[in-house]
Amino acid sequence: MKIGGLQKTTLLDYPGEIACVVFLTGCNFRCPFCYSKELVEEDLDLLELVREEEFFSFLKKRKGQLGACVICGGEPTLNKDLLDFSKKIKELGFKVKLDTNGSNPEMIEKLIKEKVLDYIAMDIKAPFDKYEKATKVKVDISKIKKSIELIKNSGIDYEFRTTIVPTIHELKDIYEMVNQIAPAQKYFLQIFRKDKELLSHELDDVLPFDEKEIKKIIEEIKSNFEICNLR
Repeated sequence: MKIGGLQKTTLLDYPGEIACVVFLTGCNFRCPFCYSKELVEEDLDLLELVREEEFFSFLKKRKGQLGACVICGGEPTLNKDLLDFSKKIKELGFKVKLDTNGSNPEMIEKLIKEKVLDYIAMDIKAPFDKYEKATKVKVDISKIKKSIELIKNSGIDYEFRTTIVPTIHELKDIYEMVNQIAPAQKYFLQIFRKDKELLSHELDDVLPFDEKEIKKIIEEIKSNFEICNLR
């Protein structure tokens, strides 16, 4: 398992839990608004690689202090050892959350069946007909659809989330994405930010959507979800 970083404490990434975040390298998407450039491109000069033994040694020392571990990337489901990796975390007594782009439903299904996940967060990149505009690669939409259904029927806590990016999305696309996933537990909209270097420079001069406009749409769509907020 190639671990590209470890955030030792977070109060934001797992609802209701003090957690750590383990970042796995590599991704099959090339979303220009991605702020994990070094993980996606596996840039060893910028990554602080963590050996697997170090990571599990850290977890053992933090038992009783941390309640959960978030596995993200990159795209974690590309790692063929993800199931065993997740099992080891679970066996140490931590809750496990997976952050995924939903492109590998086969791995998601394995993780759900083996009961190693307590929470799943899936990024909905765009309306299905705009997925390749958002990801800059060929996407098998049938796999995205399968992941959505697997997650909704998993019996575990989950959320869907979308980063809204001018030039890639129009505000009306939000309604289309709601149609793709509703009804569902949670849906979060995230405003495009440029706090870090992005994967692509094509968005350098792009300004985010007006927050008031997004909040207005949330009021219109929130009845489709148990929770629907701007994040």
